[in-house]
Amino acid sequence: MEEGLAQNSVPPSGPIDKSRILDVKPMRSLIPVFPMSPQAPASGQYPSGFSPFFPFGGPQQGSSGAPRGGAIPAPIRAYRSPAGAGDGGTSMDGSSGRKNTASRSARSAAKRNKKAVGVPVDASGLVGISPAQREDGSREVVHLIMTTFDAIRRRICQLDDAKELSSGSIKRSDLKACNTLMSKGIRTNLRKRVGAVPGVEIGDIFYFRMELCIVGLHAPSMGGIDSLHVKGEFEEEIIAISIVSSGEYDDEAEDNDVIIYTGQGGNFNKKDKHVTDQKLERGNLALDRSSRQRNEVRVIRGIRDGANPNSKIYVYDGLYKIQDSWVDRAKSGGGVFKYKLVRVPGQPSAFAVWKSVQKFKSGFPSRTGLIIGDLSSGAESIPVSLVNDVDNVKAPAYFTYFHSLRHPKSFSLMQPSHGCSCGKSCVPGDLNCSCIRRNDGDFPYTGGSILVSRRPLIHECGPTCQCFPNCKNRASQTGLKHHMEVFKTKDRGWGLRSLDPIRAGSFICEYAGEVIDQARLNQLAKEGDANEYVFDTTRIYEEFKWNYEPRLLEEVSTNDSTEDYTMPYPLIISAKNVGNVARFMNHSCSPNVFWQPILYEENNQSFLHVAFFAISHIPPMTELTYDYVLAMLVVAEIPKGKRGAYVDRQNAAVPLVDILLQKLSDWHDNESGTQAIEVEIAGLWDSFWIVEMDDGTLMSKAKSQLRSSKLFGFMLPNIIFKKFIV
Repeated sequence: MEEGLAQNSVPPSGPIDKSRILDVKPMRSLIPVFPMSPQAPASGQYPSGFSPFFPFGGPQQGSSGAPRGGAIPAPIRAYRSPAGAGDGGTSMDGSSGRKNTASRSARSAAKRNKKAVGVPVDASGLVGISPAQREDGSREVVHLIMTTFDAIRRRICQLDDAKELSSGSIKRSDLKACNTLMSKGIRTNLRKRVGAVPGVEIGDIFYFRMELCIVGLHAPSMGGIDSLHVKGEFEEEIIAISIVSSGEYDDEAEDNDVIIYTGQGGNFNKKDKHVTDQKLERGNLALDRSSRQRNEVRVIRGIRDGANPNSKIYVYDGLYKIQDSWVDRAKSGGGVFKYKLVRVPGQPSAFAVWKSVQKFKSGFPSRTGLIIGDLSSGAESIPVSLVNDVDNVKAPAYFTYFHSLRHPKSFSLMQPSHGCSCGKSCVPGDLNCSCIRRNDGDFPYTGGSILVSRRPLIHECGPTCQCFPNCKNRASQTGLKHHMEVFKTKDRGWGLRSLDPIRAGSFICEYAGEVIDQARLNQLAKEGDANEYVFDTTRIYEEFKWNYEPRLLEEVSTNDSTEDYTMPYPLIISAKNVGNVARFMNHSCSPNVFWQPILYEENNQSFLHVAFFAISHIPPMTELTYDYVLAMLVVAEIPKGKRGAYVDRQNAAVPLVDILLQKLSDWHDNESGTQAIEVEIAGLWDSFWIVEMDDGTLMSKAKSQLRSSKLFGFMLPNIIFKKFIV
């Protein structure tokens, strides 16, 4: 730039001449700014000890094209404390240097964390991302990328928690997880574009800037402005395609649809830097060109995280256009560029929802549809509001609010147990803790009651343990962590949502109610209430992958990483008369919540519980749903001379096992090949026939062909029903 305010000049008291700053050289004379070396980050300074990554391609050469020296960025396996670091000399597997009595658990953890040396990893095969999907994503691909990223990040947090890091070490699991995925090409929407990004919806939330990178919403890992070179009328121009407004400068974001965005540069808010005027280059130049081009700019708003004041949550607020720009004086005295961005009309609300929620939580008196301020009547530490802005129904059917289970009986232990003998709290990596040993040496939670992985069964500390009630291994026993709200839906009765954002893996609530047996459930079925506020662990729930892939972290994959549940005994809960907020959660074939069996001990007995956790990041005011696994009874043809049923993946209304138990006597010999019973069930892998064989068993056939891979068996009256998952 030839003109502008000098670095040491005194700002004039009168109005600023905008032409002095906006008089710039043509685009062709600007020299692109590249990292000084392959080790330099794309924008800003990386913390020491972390290798950079390059969001769009590999390290770039300087303008001369000459190769530069420097070490190759280290992969994720290089991020570890030096040997002997810390007081106890802990290792990567989380075991400490102290003597412990858990050799089997230690060996199990060591085996699970062992590096798969020399085994090539096909990341595309592990995650299922094709080259085309790297360029252009979809909702499913974005969900897969986000789930994979957070699963890896949680595992890295678990490993970091289990070892004593040397003083000064930086725990940046997000950087490590992002480096792991990008080094293996696991990302999407690599192709830059103006406007909406495939698979990312307005209102989506992100807890890390790295998440914005891997889904292609905003490429710079630290910079606030993302840009794109486009062909102009006479020459190539640079335009802005997305911004992150997070208050680092003097951004004004009080209006729901208008942002006054401050340009980048000038060393503002940096006490150890000399304040200078911003220059019309890079991101500022891109914004200036976009104000002339009138192109759409994606806006991501950074909002302070209420659960962690030192962090921010990034909300995708949709598309904006730059309406005006000018030069102003910052509070620090330097010259800054200001840009007024106005939201494109007709888009779903995002930031406006957050502003409304802030009013609701602050006790805004004129909220529409508010019936009760606290449905729990003080049973929960956080009030549960009841809202109906749909019709005139004043409240759901009467029930007694209770935050946990009413257990008529428990599972007696074969060997007496007195719980763990830890002090104030159980410490991750301490294999002297009997509760950690029961979890195969892994602490199941990381900071903020975040579940690391789905497990066959999680063992939490119980009343017989000597650790304090606020021990991190009691995540499901400490009540609600979010402001819950029971609300009336338009077409599904009452539902449940949160006024707070919910992070992936966060504990939501327990399914509370009265524990009943199969006989009581059968009685409810006869009365037509078999599915009325009932949670049944004996149902066949659809498999889905949520845990991290061990091979992405070069760990050996073992059976310990299975996501199939292991129940010590069947658990059936009725919340019709007694329950908590979980009874209001509706069904969805695409749920955002999953359940996890949890066991803890008291008086030499084990009590089984069902806890709900978030599958992915959930924005405020989003309905919480889980998969009921439902079925319905219809009619269909079966092969001549056979008795049977047709099973298909559909939404439904009655559990499959209940149908077979109740309707078995209705099945008849089909001599004419006319009609028999058809069963449709949500959560199956494919369609198939259930046909009675000559030996009295029921087998599955898929279009006249037997397919067998995974076998489930149910004992029915005089018949063994065998269901082969296709």
